[in-house]
Amino acid sequence: MNTFNVPTRDQVNETNQGIFDNLKGQLGFVPNLYATYAHSDTALENYLSFSGAKTSLSAKEKEVVNLAVSQVNNCNYCLSAHTAIGKMNGFTEDQILELRGGTASFDEKLNSLAALAKDITENRGRASEHAVTNFLNAGYNKGNLIDTIVQVGEKTISNYVHNLTQAPIDFPVAQPLEAATV
Repeated sequence: MNTFNVPTRDQVNETNQGIFDNLKGQLGFVPNLYATYAHSDTALENYLSFSGAKTSLSAKEKEVVNLAVSQVNNCNYCLSAHTAIGKMNGFTEDQILELRGGTASFDEKLNSLAALAKDITENRGRASEHAVTNFLNAGYNKGNLIDTIVQVGEKTISNYVHNLTQAPIDFPVAQPLEAATV
């Protein structure tokens, strides 16, 4: 599959140019996946609004979902980005590998979240009663459940954008889970 080009600032509309400038100011660069969204005049702004929207999930909990979902969807770009972000949120390399597999032996509540995110993704929203019950028994509520589903959807969008476009990974590349667990 051919990769899509990653548009530069001068190849995108004025709105996206402003977003590129903001991203460069905040992150020091424009991630290639975000730049790829800018092929559309509106998708980058819409996605960033969606991904930055209020949620009952903490930043750390969002990373749990992001890692589990990106593993199921086999998105190496998002796995690489969220491995780096996961470390910034206090997870160790070993914990990140566990989360990618849909478990968290180091934290019962996060374990239920990782398992649910994996189950939702694998079963296209039809999570098992067991996964939902464990999630609720771990201290989450129905509002957290809906926010988890929304987070799965948000991350799936980026997974699909990358899996189709194959934008070059501009984070330290995450190793395949199979290689890490051997």
